[in-house]
Amino acid sequence: MLDKSQKTGSENFSREEVARFDALAESWWDPKGQYKTALAFNQARLEVIKTQIERHFGINSDVSDYSALSIIDIGSGGGLISEPLAKLGAKVTGIDASAVSVEVAKRHAAKEGVKVTYKHMLSSDVVKEQSQYDVVINAEVVEHVPDQQQLIRECASMVKPGGLLILATLNRTVKSYIIAIVGAEYVMRYLPIGTHAWRKFVKPAELSSWVGGAFELHHQIGMKLNPFKGEWTTTSSLAVNYIQTYRHRK
Repeated sequence: MLDKSQKTGSENFSREEVARFDALAESWWDPKGQYKTALAFNQARLEVIKTQIERHFGINSDVSDYSALSIIDIGSGGGLISEPLAKLGAKVTGIDASAVSVEVAKRHAAKEGVKVTYKHMLSSDVVKEQSQYDVVINAEVVEHVPDQQQLIRECASMVKPGGLLILATLNRTVKSYIIAIVGAEYVMRYLPIGTHAWRKFVKPAELSSWVGGAFELHHQIGMKLNPFKGEWTTTSSLAVNYIQTYRHRK
């Protein structure tokens, strides 16, 4: 019998992981819900993403007009990244392996009057379409798929020449095990137990090697939580959560 987390053919996703995120989908947007700390994390992460996009494309942060940009959010979940970027005017596509998450994202966008194209599909499907974008975002997804290298390579292939690839994940360190799994899941219950598997965490050097020679690492920064205030801030340490930005060489 095939293991639920095993890759089958071109299907680079885990049915067990998708089911786990199906169960979380309705909670994504609740600022007072059980996973409000994860929502706060997303807000801090989004500020980093926006800053990198604006610097790369020369967008005035006071105006924040993204109307010239096409963006795809790989593993868009409930739309926590896709929707805010679409509000800034970008043409945003969000894809996810979870049909439930896609429907939650669609409903929320409709409620807010925001235009986002959400699709229930995999990154491999986008590659087959030969679609490319100014910005490709893959945030906290690579640690949940069977073939991590394939996912990153597929994301890289979607970036237009001169475009931007933004990756966010967790580092495979002792500190990340203590904080992200023992602390966040078992002690503080910020996330359901079993959300992460430490062995699937990715070292920054591994990501860089998977991205390939068509890109250059432009920026990397870590994220840290103040558990007393429930606030997330950036840090120079990449030991736990981190974000990397790559420029496509023209």
